[in-house]
Amino acid sequence: MMRATQIAPAGTWAADQEKDWVLLDFDRRHRRRVTLPTESGAEILLDLRDTVRMRDGDGLMLEGGGIIRVAARPEQLIEITAPSQILTRIAWHLGNRHLPVQFLDGHMRIRFDHVIADMIAGLGGTAHEIMAAFDPEPGAYAGGHAHHAHDHHHHDHD
Repeated sequence: MMRATQIAPAGTWAADQEKDWVLLDFDRRHRRRVTLPTESGAEILLDLRDTVRMRDGDGLMLEGGGIIRVAARPEQLIEITAPSQILTRIAWHLGNRHLPVQFLDGHMRIRFDHVIADMIAGLGGTAHEIMAAFDPEPGAYAGGHAHHAHDHHHHDHD
């Protein structure tokens, strides 16, 4: 089995180094140690020292040379659009619910949730269901990880 012990950021390696690729959703792109199937049917052991958030286009550096490219698997998402003041208000409500959010130029994306889609419409935004790669903001307390570490007794989530 191939073994990868380092991540090469997208754009830092040559295309001729690419041996294969893995297709991973957002949750599977945040790992330290896991066996992953490549698209050609091989298996690779991802064996990193620390948990890393991999992004679309990153490379898994193989022992002995070569790269396995990371590709983001499309997921069922909601693309949110609204005038900027309403979009800011929607972002506050999403953050208050601790939902992962991907910020793009003039719009946002979240994982599909029909209840949240109704909330967005109620706040004056538009929620379009799409299939796309999901790469949410890691958060101010994440330190490169998807978790945060602050207390939650200051507000309620009803």
